[in-house]
Amino acid sequence: MTTTPARLACRVWPLLIAGALSLAAQAAEHGAASAPAKEIVEKADKAEKADKSAAPPHGNTRSSLAPSSPARTRPADAPAEAASGVSMTELRDLIDQKIAEVRAKQEAAPVVKLNNNAPAAARKAPVKKKPAAAAAADSNSAQATALAGAHRNGQPMVLEANEQPWAYAAGPTGPDQWGKLKPEFAQCGSGKRQSPIDIRDGIKVTLDPIQFDYHASGFRVLDTGRTVQVNVEAGNSITVNGRRYELQRIEFHRPSEERINGRQFEMSAHLVHRDSEGRTAVVAVLMDQGKDHPMVQLVWNSLPLEKHTDQASAVAIDMAQMLPEQKQYLTYMGSLTAPPCTEGVLWMVMKQPATLSRDQIAVFSRLYPMNARPLQPAFGRLVKDGQ
Repeated sequence: MTTTPARLACRVWPLLIAGALSLAAQAAEHGAASAPAKEIVEKADKAEKADKSAAPPHGNTRSSLAPSSPARTRPADAPAEAASGVSMTELRDLIDQKIAEVRAKQEAAPVVKLNNNAPAAARKAPVKKKPAAAAAADSNSAQATALAGAHRNGQPMVLEANEQPWAYAAGPTGPDQWGKLKPEFAQCGSGKRQSPIDIRDGIKVTLDPIQFDYHASGFRVLDTGRTVQVNVEAGNSITVNGRRYELQRIEFHRPSEERINGRQFEMSAHLVHRDSEGRTAVVAVLMDQGKDHPMVQLVWNSLPLEKHTDQASAVAIDMAQMLPEQKQYLTYMGSLTAPPCTEGVLWMVMKQPATLSRDQIAVFSRLYPMNARPLQPAFGRLVKDGQ
């Protein structure tokens, strides 16, 4: 059988269509122009014209085909586009459509690039976990140090709410459970030198007097959410047994945490000191109902309006007036009376109580009606009763 140009075009035309669409897709994917596809179309167009010029006159059919078959009655010289069912115009439309489809897919899936050149400040630094020893530090002491620094710089400070899960009231977070709440609170439950205690049966001795180096000082009042705390500016200290301790803060409790021979007082003020090596010494001033206390009134005057905030006083506090007239004291070794209940604290409890008025007691009671830790076992500790 002789292959005519028309027959050849019928065979080649579908291949040209497929090739043109494939090239169009590749060009669109790589962002190139669709020139290769258009070139194929142009060549096919020329082939079509050449085929038409070489075709025999219209109407000369092949007698070998059965006239009853519609597919076989088509003239032998029918254009290739008729055999394929796709015209040149339709081919161009198909190419454009293919290019549009490929580009649409590329736009639908944009590539997100990470900026590795972002400023260092915008990057999140790795968080280093604090060692257990650092986590067990006294939170109240940390607050006092921070506030003291802010006070020296003349800056107010607002503290976030203390999230440590402990409370003075009985219950799941009460004093009986403190030692189980956190590993760093373990001494609250297992310690053998815990405070407060009922101070009794002390041996009567002559103790070295406490040398108070107190003077009028600026201060700030902090409502910690568990007590009223006074942070006094630096420069107040005590010296006892040849060691100097710097005053850190004053904390108030109702009723008094410590007792003397079973007697509990309306309130107590703990004057917390620390030496250069981190040792803690507490002077406890017991408070009974009686006359107004002028220094306590200064503190009440500067109470902040919200918990976990502090307020500066415009008037200095004379720390010497926080003490009773008589300076004899009872002493023993104990602990902090709040978590983490750190032991090794030197306690000096003034034997003569100071006085507060009924109204002054009522002010504190309105804020904290009870913030005293229960008594702890003495475990035979030695108590000295200064004469």
